Amino acid sequence: MNYLVPVYATYLVAAIGLVAWLATTLYRNGAVFLTDVFPDRPDMANAVNHLLVTGFAMFNLGYGFFLMSTGEAVDATGAFEVLARKLGILLVSLAVFHFGNMIVLHKIAASRRQRDLVPPIAPQRWVTEPETGAAPSGAF
Repeated sequence: MNYLVPVYATYLVAAIGLVAWLATTLYRNGAVFLTDVFPDRPDMANAVNHLLVTGFAMFNLGYGFFLMSTGEAVDATGAFEVLARKLGILLVSLAVFHFGNMIVLHKIAASRRQRDLVPPIAPQRWVTEPETGAAPSGAF
């Protein structure tokens, strides 16, 4: 009996379902994060959110389909191991892709926040001691 056909069918349903569910979750929750990254351009935040979800789905579904090839599964246990290994690899790749995006967006937001900081103020005058005219010991 060939156990790979049910494994492939289960894998395809699970992979497509996982990618769709994660893409929807990331789209919904990523909108809040992206409005922080692009506070002055809500249209840019929305466009980036759409592009990230599209790229996420294309990359991970393509990678999931790439994982379809396998060796043999001679019994039900081997078939289950093939399925578990493939879903595990897919989930790890989804997590790596997600956290990579989060790091990039965090760096963009951090550079924007630093760019918007008020520059430090230079000293306006030096305080001197009245008798000697020298700067106090704790002065700049």
